Amino acid sequence: MVRQIPLSPSAAWFRLELEQSDWRDETAQDLIHWYGQMLLIRRFEEKLLDLEKAGLIHGPAHASIGQEAGAVGAMSVLGAGDKINGTHRAHHQVLMKLVNTEVPEGFDIRTDTFTPGMDEAVYRFMAEIMGLVPGYCGGRGGSMHMRFADAGVVGTSAIVGGNPPHAVGYALADKMLERNQVSVAFFGDGATQNGASYEAMNIAAAQSLPVIFFIENNLYGVSTRVSDVTRETRLSSRGAMLGITSIECDGMDVVAVHRAMAEARRRIREQGGPVVVEALCYRHFHQSGSRSGSDFGYRTKEEEAEWRERDPIALARERLTALGYLSAEEFDRIDQLVTDRVAAAAARLTEPVPGGNALRIPDRLWPEAGSRDRGILGDLSELAGRRMLDHDQLGGLPLEKVKFVTAASETIAAAMERDPTIIVMGEDVHQMRGGVSGFTKGALERWPGRVLPMPIAENGFTGVALGAALNGLRPIVEIMFGDFCFTAADQIAHGVGKVRHMFGDGFPVPLVMRVRVSPHTGYGSQHSGDPSSLFGLFPGWRIVTPSTAFDYIGLMNSALACNDPVAVIEHTELYQREFEVPQGDRDYCIPFGTARVVRQGNACTVLATSVMVQNAVKAAQETGVDAEIIDLRNIDHHGMDWELIGASIDKTGRVVIAEQTARSLSMGATWAAEIQERFFDSLDHEILRVTGGLAAPTVSAVLNRAALAGAGDVGDALLRIAENQ
Repeated sequence: MVRQIPLSPSAAWFRLELEQSDWRDETAQDLIHWYGQMLLIRRFEEKLLDLEKAGLIHGPAHASIGQEAGAVGAMSVLGAGDKINGTHRAHHQVLMKLVNTEVPEGFDIRTDTFTPGMDEAVYRFMAEIMGLVPGYCGGRGGSMHMRFADAGVVGTSAIVGGNPPHAVGYALADKMLERNQVSVAFFGDGATQNGASYEAMNIAAAQSLPVIFFIENNLYGVSTRVSDVTRETRLSSRGAMLGITSIECDGMDVVAVHRAMAEARRRIREQGGPVVVEALCYRHFHQSGSRSGSDFGYRTKEEEAEWRERDPIALARERLTALGYLSAEEFDRIDQLVTDRVAAAAARLTEPVPGGNALRIPDRLWPEAGSRDRGILGDLSELAGRRMLDHDQLGGLPLEKVKFVTAASETIAAAMERDPTIIVMGEDVHQMRGGVSGFTKGALERWPGRVLPMPIAENGFTGVALGAALNGLRPIVEIMFGDFCFTAADQIAHGVGKVRHMFGDGFPVPLVMRVRVSPHTGYGSQHSGDPSSLFGLFPGWRIVTPSTAFDYIGLMNSALACNDPVAVIEHTELYQREFEVPQGDRDYCIPFGTARVVRQGNACTVLATSVMVQNAVKAAQETGVDAEIIDLRNIDHHGMDWELIGASIDKTGRVVIAEQTARSLSMGATWAAEIQERFFDSLDHEILRVTGGLAAPTVSAVLNRAALAGAGDVGDALLRIAENQ
């Protein structure tokens, strides 16, 4: 007889219920302090809405009015060393984390005034939201992108679902570096439906990381009610189904949130993380601005009124009055204090328009327009003391022949020996004696605990790697096939590619992404692409394409010493080839921004990448065209060696750009445009581009070969460009 046996989550999943009497168990000092903090958030955001109406905020103002209890309750259990991030609606959480760092021990909001540090936190955060120089990110982040690592605000994200993986990365770094700290990702009901949030929770659970996923369930993603997009509206269920302890609480009650977060920290301390906390709350206004949701027709006035009756500040005032902790005069004094401090910050950022009552922003507070592109990447000064070696310096050195894959494995292992902060992340990297390609063989033999298996969730673990890089680790991320970078494109573009510039620079992002490119292996259209151009779209990436084992050693060591994110594009056709390298030496670097002349010539200049370097050499030999062949090695915007390229073009007057990939994915058009702008007077012929076809390779061996450029295609271009000489 068939039986139906009920199943339940392996993790604890419960709602935390409080009664009014539970407030008595908290100290009067704490309750009053939390009330003052909620009121500070409320007055701060009300001032922001006033500034927005006056046209003094450029961009949206996503107010969290109505959700103050969640931020204050959460921050009540966090220390200065604990990290947070948030989403586009993060004013309340960020303000509290900034101010709390400056609150002196014993501060009593009933009698004390703000310290200069507290005032400065309010002022600088308001300045950032207004896009001004005194802001924590110099005005580049604004309302939705905020970072001040000194206070544990590691970086918010305006991409819904973009920030949970980063918090998992912070927690991964804390765990591996043995810090006794937690990280908290704040996000809403909309982000809970997002794949990146699920991926982040799953990775955190698999790695037992000290992270709290704090879901602010305010019922609406812009105007879409949560019940319209999911059948299971108990959002904490997402954590429970992944084996994560999950707690639901009343997000309008600051004590309830405090107790839920305290329980989360206790469980992390005693059992390990992660933990999900779902706070049921409500934003009083529309997605952005000061209008109500009912003005747009997706909420009723009756619903809004019902939730306003449970306003967290009004609830706290009622409870504090009933407990006899504050008099009417003391409530007024607290309100006057926080209102004055917010007004003082705004007064420092505005001035009257001459001859009128309106306000404007003083010119001195705006960033210089000329600074728009500063801080995209660092200056590579961290490589200044490294031992550099290149092909022209090999004379007299003992050499040995090694396979590309062996050199790569030994190089990564040697780097991990030197630097204990280097970890490896990816799919199957911990199995098969070195992963699918053998590159982690040496690392596994010596440091298996630093080689971390990841689920098939490229976007999730790329985001985790970014968070880890922002919190003290140097992750190497392996992408098994180049096409999978497009699965991770959100974090590659919006996360890693923009993080330094939008947060104002001044911090390292040491992340290396190893990308395996296998266009020739018959894996078909979804496993055969070269995603170099994806990275090239975002100047926050450095991109290198080693064509020999010697270059791989030097470029990988530079990448692992670099404080910028680096994509290392690896062509699997090279893996089993043997190359000469310095005997027993896996520690040297090759300077970024340097191309190499592989073959001297006078007829034309060939700019080649990866396997096309040797294809170009072969084509020159077979056609007899005296081509000068340059291995670009660095193909990002900042790394092109225009000095070497220009010197060659001045000599030859003709250029062929040789890439193997599909034409639509090639970067040659960008390089051709740059050559035209830089060296037009030296050109005697149109620039020729050699690429594959329009379509991605398919499985058929004949069509696979036809889809890719090879030596024959370069040879045709050489003959064409040389025929009129």
